[in-house]
Amino acid sequence: MTPTRKKRLILIAAMLVGVGIATALAVTAFNDNLMFYFSPSEVAQGKAPADHPFRVGGLVTTGSVQRQPDGLTVQFSLTDNQSTIPVQYTGILPDLFREGQGIIAKGRLNDSGVFVADEVLAKHDENYMPPEVADSLKTARQGMGDQR
Repeated sequence: MTPTRKKRLILIAAMLVGVGIATALAVTAFNDNLMFYFSPSEVAQGKAPADHPFRVGGLVTTGSVQRQPDGLTVQFSLTDNQSTIPVQYTGILPDLFREGQGIIAKGRLNDSGVFVADEVLAKHDENYMPPEVADSLKTARQGMGDQR
């Protein structure tokens, strides 16, 4: 092999290693930032990951909102009219948050099965519902035989 060909081979190998490293870093970053959506029924069935953050959406159950004395911690139940899960959030809730409201919460499950939310998002007007919440409510309604 001539010295020129040897240099080209080393250069091509170094480029391939660099592209491989860049691809591995991009895939790792993508997986760390990937956030799945689950309905309360799927969380209750154990389909949600216990070690990774995810989003859950549904309606705030009427009569379930309990504010703690610290003024920032709120506990409430979230339902898709089929299953209900407990949610705990510490922080300032959106102005539109109320019972019967459609919300999406981002966080993770703790060891006792309570969803600990890092962020709570509420719908912005009475005609809009996040597509994920609308789909999970529609699926739950169909699972109940559409008893409305």
